Amino acid sequence: MPNMAFRLTTLPIIVGASLLASCGNSERWNFGGASSGISETPQPAGGPQTKPPPVNLGGRWTLSATAGGSCAVTFGASAPDAVEGAIAPGGGCPFNFFTSRKWTYSEAGLTMRDHNAQALALLAPAGPNRFEGRTSSGQEVTLSR
Repeated sequence: MPNMAFRLTTLPIIVGASLLASCGNSERWNFGGASSGISETPQPAGGPQTKPPPVNLGGRWTLSATAGGSCAVTFGASAPDAVEGAIAPGGGCPFNFFTSRKWTYSEAGLTMRDHNAQALALLAPAGPNRFEGRTSSGQEVTLSR
């Protein structure tokens, strides 16, 4: 009889461990034949795909503040239709744009971010090779080539 008690206490542990081990499996069991509602293709973190910027952002730009001051910034882009990349600011950038490190483009516009991923400015297309917008503190800025 002690052997039976051992089996009854270890069986739930073995079954539980097996179930936990399968939690990391990406396959989903579907016993009813109906769709599980889980998409097989991963969705981007920011939601649906966004359209690329109206112009290739890669290359050298001039960042100007309406209150005065300007500097050169170089945008990195892995492809002509890239929606994100790195920023290398030049010297003398107005406000805190010397901390610019990353850009992203979405339906909201062009967002420039600092080394802590905080938004520095949001700019919208304003003609060929020109973007206009405001810093996070409300200062007007333009980006042009």
